Amino acid sequence: MLKKKVILDTNFLLIPGQFKVDIFTEIERVMNEPYNLCIIDKTINELKGIEIYGKTKDRNAVKLAIALIQNLIKQKSLKTINSYSRKSVDDIIVKKSDKNVYVATQDKELKKRVKEHQGRIITLKQKKYLIRE
Repeated sequence: MLKKKVILDTNFLLIPGQFKVDIFTEIERVMNEPYNLCIIDKTINELKGIEIYGKTKDRNAVKLAIALIQNLIKQKSLKTINSYSRKSVDDIIVKKSDKNVYVATQDKELKKRVKEHQGRIITLKQKKYLIRE
């Protein structure tokens, strides 16, 4: 059986630091089929940009997100999708979207674009838990 991809958007990775929600346990709960966790290679650069230029409250969330990503990469439970592109992370995510891809995001515009490409969404509800849309 083909594993689905769950692509984690940059803003989604800030949820553990902002709302104290364990996104990885929650993804496991909402996914009732085999999946691979993925990020776009440029996501780490976006996080580092937020760490330098973002709001103070977001900086701690970014530090946690980077630590989580590095830990998951070490455990080989997070795949990095190389983009080889000058496009934005959002554009790359949309291009990769189809019925076998879930995009984990909070971004309303990205959700709309992903759905137009038959992609599926995982998002935070009530700042407490994740749902699939």
